[in-house]
Amino acid sequence: MTSFFHELKRRKVYRVAVTYVVAGGGIIQLASAVFPAWELPNWSLRLVIMLLLIGFPIALMLAWAFDVTPEGIRATPVLAPDASSDVAKRHRRRNISLLVGLGLIVSAVAGFFLLPRAGAMRMEKSIAVLPFQNFSDKPENAYFADGIQDDILTNLSKIGDLKVISRTSVMGYRDKAKSVREIGKELGVSAILEGSVRREGNRVRVNVQLINADNDQHLWAEDYDRELTDVFAIQTDLAQKIANELKAKLSPDEKAMIARRPTENGEAYLAFVEAHNLQCELEDRAKLNQARQLFERAIQLDPKFVLAIANLSILHSWVYHNFEPVDAERDSARDYADRALALAPDLPEAHLAKGYSLYYGARDYEGALREFGIAQRGLPNDSDVYLLIGAIQRRQGKWADSTTNLEKAVSLDPNHTWPLQNLFFNYEMLRDFDGANRVINRALAIDPRSFGLLALKAKLAMHLRGDLTVAEKELADFERADAQGKLPKDLSPETRIQFRLGKANILMLQRKFPEALAIVQQVPQEKLAGWPDLAFEARSCEGILLARTGREAEAHAVFLKVKESAEAAVREAPNDPYRHAKLGRVLAYLGEKDPAIAEAKRAAELLPESVDAFSGPDMTQALAEVYAVTGENAKAIELIDGLLSRPAPVTVAFLKLDPSVDLLRDDPAFQTMLAKHESG
Repeated sequence: MTSFFHELKRRKVYRVAVTYVVAGGGIIQLASAVFPAWELPNWSLRLVIMLLLIGFPIALMLAWAFDVTPEGIRATPVLAPDASSDVAKRHRRRNISLLVGLGLIVSAVAGFFLLPRAGAMRMEKSIAVLPFQNFSDKPENAYFADGIQDDILTNLSKIGDLKVISRTSVMGYRDKAKSVREIGKELGVSAILEGSVRREGNRVRVNVQLINADNDQHLWAEDYDRELTDVFAIQTDLAQKIANELKAKLSPDEKAMIARRPTENGEAYLAFVEAHNLQCELEDRAKLNQARQLFERAIQLDPKFVLAIANLSILHSWVYHNFEPVDAERDSARDYADRALALAPDLPEAHLAKGYSLYYGARDYEGALREFGIAQRGLPNDSDVYLLIGAIQRRQGKWADSTTNLEKAVSLDPNHTWPLQNLFFNYEMLRDFDGANRVINRALAIDPRSFGLLALKAKLAMHLRGDLTVAEKELADFERADAQGKLPKDLSPETRIQFRLGKANILMLQRKFPEALAIVQQVPQEKLAGWPDLAFEARSCEGILLARTGREAEAHAVFLKVKESAEAAVREAPNDPYRHAKLGRVLAYLGEKDPAIAEAKRAAELLPESVDAFSGPDMTQALAEVYAVTGENAKAIELIDGLLSRPAPVTVAFLKLDPSVDLLRDDPAFQTMLAKHESG
């Protein structure tokens, strides 16, 4: 053994071993810090460690066999004079065996200590809070269980050192028979929080358990039995214990934020929780109206309930942007946001509300970005903040930055299709059809029956190749499922109307105008009463199809009725560009050339591409259609040429299908323009 250790020293094996251990330790430390930030899978760190452990005995053998000299790498000389003797050969074989054995032992011992830590890499950073079970005697208290879950999730999302999956992505796991391991793998987290809530009068019992998603082991469990107003203390305690278990660092500001009690009024809190649940139904006007009333009730009970005030502001902004672009909604959103900020200037939700009002209500993109930036620092795991920032950046033409933030929103809300749809729109505008197809397929894997997602998939095929077969297949599948009673029972009337209009549009693209007209006229007027946008689309489509089938007088009568509703809509919201664009289109088909062009120009002035690179092209496209219908071919072609030259939802393949440009097809300038972009 003395000769063995002497040879280790002579051959510099000690030096190589120490250097390897120091360098390997540095690599592992660097990977432990960087891999979670890059959101690399759990096995990636294990792989690095395994490769380093395997490499250790190999490095020792190479150090034994070779030496680095000024003349280069040479075999280490054997110094013994009887090196060729049988005894010397046995000694060399023994030494090599000892060396390999020593290297393997060191690697095994190191692996014993290092690999479990590598397995815990994700444990330190990520969590999903599953829907809490409602154990209350009254089923209507289910909203309260959801509220407790949401509040705990919100507190956790304020911890910057954690990755917290958004509420919309975890709600789909309610009542699903999936293991914790499966859920953890699907959501990309290492810890799962499960819980139950029982409420009896003013008493609340909350039971929670934290589970390691890698091995399904329970880390700890807690059982709380408190008064209703003590529910905030429960939420604070849970957030701190979870952060400690997952080794997440809490800054002083974060500790103060999660310890803040939003209200001391139990009744106000109950109204807020129910309102917040209803507010998530973004497309259901009736539920949004209920949410508004409950928020107002909470604020009436506690005028300093800032979270309720901020959420009511956001609700008004959403309604203004998506349903009623009228001054009253815009002003209410602004006033409630200012009120929230006056009461709590450091509350991130108040800055979020102000950002919404500046973005949707004033189109003040720089101001909105400042507010969202402040909100983001206090809500580092809120996917909506990243989505909003990305949405504004694309309006500013910052497509790469926008895509980065939308990707982050998707990572925090992986089971919700809305962030994916927004990411799809980026790729579509940039004409990155491979990226768009990849994103929409991922969204369809989450919700394969979504009519909206299927429509985007079909639209993509039309814009890429002028291919109508995807749309035809999806429509046929929908119709067959409807006939067999296999569609969801809660399918909205709006979706059924969209299906009919989608089928009519495909027939229009195929120039099957009589068949398309028959389908549009099957939509009863009374069913369109609650959907003004769909009503406009249906009646405008009917007017165009009547004209295409030679029934000019009937078409004129239909367009006169549409004109009345379009003018009323403009009077109601004179600063809404979309309403001016719709009115301009109707006037064009009525032959009122100058008023039509004036309205379309007004739309483009209200939302120019220089201000909004995302929605501005819609206004340019509307003006181009008005020019085409009114015989201003050169102006229409110039605008279309520009749209094809920059990010816009327009492609050569679709223009070849679109009947709205039929009047331009015989113009040589139009054909030359198409050929230029097709070859480019």
